[in-house]
Amino acid sequence: MRTRVGIIGAGPAGLLLSHLLHRQGIDTVVLELRTREHVEQRQRAGILEHGTVEVLRASGAGARMDRQGIPHRGVELRFDRRSHRIDLAAGSGGRSVMVYAQTEVVKDLIALREQAGGAVLFEAEALSVGGTDTTAPAIRYRHEGAEHTLDCDVVVACDGFHGVGRRSVPEGVLTVSERTYPFAWLGILADVPPSCDELIYARHERGFALHSMRSPHVSRLYLQVDPSDSTDNWPDERIWDELDARFETDGDWKLGRGPITEKGITPMRSFVAEPMRHGRLFLAGDAAHIVPPTGAKGLNLAVADVTLLARALTQWHTHQDETLLDAYSETALRRVWRAEHFSYTMTGLLHTDPAATEFDRRLQLSHLRYLTSSDAASASLAENYTGLPVV
Repeated sequence: MRTRVGIIGAGPAGLLLSHLLHRQGIDTVVLELRTREHVEQRQRAGILEHGTVEVLRASGAGARMDRQGIPHRGVELRFDRRSHRIDLAAGSGGRSVMVYAQTEVVKDLIALREQAGGAVLFEAEALSVGGTDTTAPAIRYRHEGAEHTLDCDVVVACDGFHGVGRRSVPEGVLTVSERTYPFAWLGILADVPPSCDELIYARHERGFALHSMRSPHVSRLYLQVDPSDSTDNWPDERIWDELDARFETDGDWKLGRGPITEKGITPMRSFVAEPMRHGRLFLAGDAAHIVPPTGAKGLNLAVADVTLLARALTQWHTHQDETLLDAYSETALRRVWRAEHFSYTMTGLLHTDPAATEFDRRLQLSHLRYLTSSDAASASLAENYTGLPVV
């Protein structure tokens, strides 16, 4: 098989890139290790930045998002038993975010590729990427019990942190910067209407908690736990009791409870591999960078990456001009490092570090009070939370 752009991974990055290139008349093949059902059901991010929403709308992928998504013009920071609203729109020149689950974005993009007759191969395991330092790279993959080769002009690895894409870069080419955090998130889905109109980020002595949502009838909530913890230690009643304790305020706010339909523990890390290109192999999304979820940046960074790549590949395809391709890594990494810093700051601001001293705790509270009392500080948070321009 041959295509112009071979894409590894049918998450939002790979699917959106395939969709954007199709609109420019550029052939792609997407290889995805998992089944379609798995890809459409795995729970991931749920907050879309202003720029991500605009990209999806402009590409014709935003119709269901606009019908079912929940726009948010603010977020709440909760600490010292008090609630403090950050007006995102006022602090960012009118921008907002959209609550719309990554699973739904993926469903929308798969449907669009299907309608267009796009080649998306599920249960296709990418085994290796070769020839990346030539003009004829190729992906060796296994599909339906046999091995095949996909010859390409360009390979884009959107296959996540553990994928084959980044591992195909020769040793010594990439510089890796990373940090592992001494806590993780226990996340749940619950069949209960959200107890809030906007997300609540709560800092508590017992640990961080987040109240998010997936729809007007489904809540998504998180608790800070130890990375070595297990969901076996967290029966439903204990989860709700701990959430009650961490969200507690001096007001009359009450957390609604309901059946928990899913629970899982996610470790937290920061990771950047650079450059995001080696010859004709390009890295995008989690294949190149990971952020802790506190800043809601992972999915949005992936969308920004492939939006840049789509424009660069279109310029190359249409005008044989590689200027944007050559600038891809440097351009993308400027945004990546800004998002890394914001996510790192939000994580340190809201979590309880088991090694923290009283001095650390007092600084944390001072920073929170400054953010919620200073127009300039809250505007900076709003600007970063709603997202920098995609390009």
